Amino acid sequence: MTDEVRSSHAADLARALDAVSTPPTITTPLGEFTLFDGVPVGDSVGRLYDGLDFMRGVEVFLNAMPGASLVAMRSGLRSVGITAPHQLAYTDPRASSSSYFLTPNTATTYGTMFLDLRASGPIVIEPPKQSLCVVDDFWFRYVADMGIAGPDRGEGGRYLFLPPGYDGDVPEGYFVSRTPTYTNWVVFRALGGVPALKETKVYALSDAADPPEMEYVNIAGLAFNTVHANDVTFYEEIDELVQEEPVAALDAERAGQLAAVGIVHGKPFAPDDRLRSILDDAAKTGAAISRALVYAPRDPDAYLYEGSSWLSAFTGGSYEFLRDGARLLDSRTQFHYFATVITPAMAHAQVGAGSAYAYVARDAEGEVLDGGSTYTLTLPADPPAKNFWSIDVYDTQTRSLLQTDDPYPSVMSLTGDVAANTDGSITVWFGPTAPEGREANWIQTVPGKSWFPILRLYGPLEPWFEKTWRPGELERQPGPR
Repeated sequence: MTDEVRSSHAADLARALDAVSTPPTITTPLGEFTLFDGVPVGDSVGRLYDGLDFMRGVEVFLNAMPGASLVAMRSGLRSVGITAPHQLAYTDPRASSSSYFLTPNTATTYGTMFLDLRASGPIVIEPPKQSLCVVDDFWFRYVADMGIAGPDRGEGGRYLFLPPGYDGDVPEGYFVSRTPTYTNWVVFRALGGVPALKETKVYALSDAADPPEMEYVNIAGLAFNTVHANDVTFYEEIDELVQEEPVAALDAERAGQLAAVGIVHGKPFAPDDRLRSILDDAAKTGAAISRALVYAPRDPDAYLYEGSSWLSAFTGGSYEFLRDGARLLDSRTQFHYFATVITPAMAHAQVGAGSAYAYVARDAEGEVLDGGSTYTLTLPADPPAKNFWSIDVYDTQTRSLLQTDDPYPSVMSLTGDVAANTDGSITVWFGPTAPEGREANWIQTVPGKSWFPILRLYGPLEPWFEKTWRPGELERQPGPR
């Protein structure tokens, strides 16, 4: 080997040493740390572990959020007495702003309940005809569609849900689903309204010969919370889920994140004061990151149109949040922080069937929406909805219906009194006071609060998918902010 070659190798090795080494002092978003020849020294050791615990706490908030959302939903329903498989909560005449629910619509009647397959064993659901019903597991993963989007195609049928590890007999005559969690969430929407919804039957398979009578509980107008926490108690919500469900119900990667902050199946979650304080900060930071993802996503695919503020809830169009074989972690957090119900039917609406959704959190100038200002939104003529369209307004803090003088903060074509402009377009007004003569086209907002609207098209038509019809931007009108 020549001296020239030796010199070249030595230079390469020197560059490699620079790349694999850590400087004696590093400054990071987590603080400044000191090392002696690559070994953390002094209080840097403890502070590095504090930083690691903080990062793990943020990861848990962002990635375990789907489970926390359903734990909070179940807690809310339990608080109003919905605790048994023969009890179905519903909203009559429709969902209102009295409670905290993530972005419900005010146009249709909902029904909802939880299944506890550990307590009851296999459970049978007979959904109403011409309905849209979904079952998600306790980690908020899709299990089954029932009704129009399910195998019964809206003609009615019997659905059988089997718990984890079930090895008993499976009778014929059922649409069968095996679920990885004992607890499962069910949401019902019947096109025939409340009378149709009350045709629903839910019972344990062991009671199939003589099912108990259903109890239908109207929760519209009740004040309760179904939204997960944004502080340290978030981790207690997740621990509740982890203790109840089999270890195999969650992938090893997320289970490892949970274990890193002390949430382990079969062990008490008992963080000391140090860790509890760090997790409180982590939850608040995770919530702030989640709000950035919802109200100002950085993925270009989240935007429906170039140069527009209108957003899609399902970035990439996958109910599993997959794109090119990779999990869209930000998209999953974005959706679950402000919405509920996971089903392929939502992510892949079809022409004339299902629903299409769009939301916006900023005006035409890119500014956050202010409840003390007045805005207009113009929908071009002939909104492409086979059934009807609606706009609901939500509170940016709670992601629930905005609480105003009207418990149904919305404008929709179903009412029949929404006025059109001379060219057929429709202008919707938002602000603290109604514009004179435009009351039917107005949704009230609250000074000092921000808000955001969701546009829903029920039975979206070709112009929506082809993007030849698109909503205008929110235009702030002259006047005091």
